[in-house]
Amino acid sequence: MTSDEPARSLRDIGALTPEWAETFRAVPRTLFLPDLVWSYDMTTGRSVPVHRGDDPEAWERAAYADAPIVTQWDDGRHIGTEPGTVATSSASMPYVVASMLRDLDVSDGMRVLEVGTGTGWNAALLSRRLGSSHVASVEIDAAVVEQARTALKRAGLSPEVVQGDGRDGWPDGAPYDRVIVTAGVRAVPPAWLEQTRPGGIILVPWGTHYSDQDALVRLTVHEDGQASGPFLRMVEFMKLRAQRLDWNRFRGYVPAFPGDAEVSRTAVTLADLGGRNQPARFVAGLCVPDCAHVVNQTDQGTAKAWFFDLTSRSWAAVEFRSGEPVATVHQSGPRRLWDEVERALTWWAERGRPDLGRFGLTVGPDGATRAWLDRPADVLTFA
Repeated sequence: MTSDEPARSLRDIGALTPEWAETFRAVPRTLFLPDLVWSYDMTTGRSVPVHRGDDPEAWERAAYADAPIVTQWDDGRHIGTEPGTVATSSASMPYVVASMLRDLDVSDGMRVLEVGTGTGWNAALLSRRLGSSHVASVEIDAAVVEQARTALKRAGLSPEVVQGDGRDGWPDGAPYDRVIVTAGVRAVPPAWLEQTRPGGIILVPWGTHYSDQDALVRLTVHEDGQASGPFLRMVEFMKLRAQRLDWNRFRGYVPAFPGDAEVSRTAVTLADLGGRNQPARFVAGLCVPDCAHVVNQTDQGTAKAWFFDLTSRSWAAVEFRSGEPVATVHQSGPRRLWDEVERALTWWAERGRPDLGRFGLTVGPDGATRAWLDRPADVLTFA
């Protein structure tokens, strides 16, 4: 396969605009991948190790495939060829890269900050299009930084690649016309707004701790220091390291289930909660702040959905059993989390289940966020 074929395929499905086509042909993903990678199988959800030295044809197929490739596990502590526990650096699938660059809407002369260098491929594409002097990229992992710098040099490109915490941006290169973030974010750092020109764009995968879902939001920075814009579509990214959710924090919430929890019933089904990449989960996260949610499902057709408050020790658990028309609800603590979730799902259903594109986000200069439906004035409030 040649570099022309992936570019042609992306162009045919509308992800790759004519302005980016030549860049993608000139800067193939193969230049930025290490010899050992883990190719993600979109059907099975498994990551499969592929070593260039052992099977160069399989490695090349993986490199050109429209699928994500893991390049690091467990923040670099992992050794060996089998997948590690948590994927912590990767090369995004070409469709995602192309469509995000399309949405970034750059033009000649613009300065761009990238948060999350990874392999360096995205920074290379931007550098080829705008010139290396117009691109800065920040990466927290020292080993990943060195690998990216080496690959960029090999490609004949030299953007500013900085080792640092992406939450701080890179003030030395500010102000920027565009900021593109390649990690899932749970709070937009004020530094990104401060370092972006009024009228500039911040493109970021954003979500809540309610789930691991991210949705791409395109924020326009205003003169007053706020930024606001619509959600574009669901995406999936590794989370910014400083904003990962530590599930161990909830271990002491439920010392003995169900304990003194209040018991009730609900007609809400497990399907109503929404699955992976379904909007119901994302919308519930918008409407129920400071809540973490996970579903433990068994092979016997039963499942238990857990909800934990991030600001108190309140919790809820809903037990779903196959064939039963109602589920059992347990709630404990001053906050009735399940009542909030059920109210949010009812609100969404009563409005015809609006899709993601009707929602948006406003971020204040201090990083405070407000989600809205249809227009920024219509803030989601459920107090």
